[in-house]
Amino acid sequence: QVLLVESGGGLVQPGGSLRLSCAASKSVFSIYAMGWYRQAPGKQRELVARITSGGSTNYADSVKGRFTISRDNAKNTVYLQMNSLKPEDTAVYYCNLERRLGDYWGQGTQVTVSS
Repeated sequence: QVLLVESGGGLVQPGGSLRLSCAASKSVFSIYAMGWYRQAPGKQRELVARITSGGSTNYADSVKGRFTISRDNAKNTVYLQMNSLKPEDTAVYYCNLERRLGDYWGQGTQVTVSS
């Protein structure tokens, strides 16, 4: 089993920044692709950003140029740096670890962008 714990969410004004963290319980973290997803009330969960074990990244068009995903394998942690936040970024953000036999998910952290 892999436990994923997100942190760093909160309330921020439009144009502000937050950095989300996801800490994994396994030291073999480095072999997995990781992703950040988000889900707003009444909407489906969507992929925000993804990073492979080799460090390749991809982003949803809506966040490209504003968000950056990164990983620190020594700390078993993946990050999502969110800049120039917009109200439409408001959602619960979930950390995801990709696995053939079934993905692992964190509990989610709330991000609210409002003035």
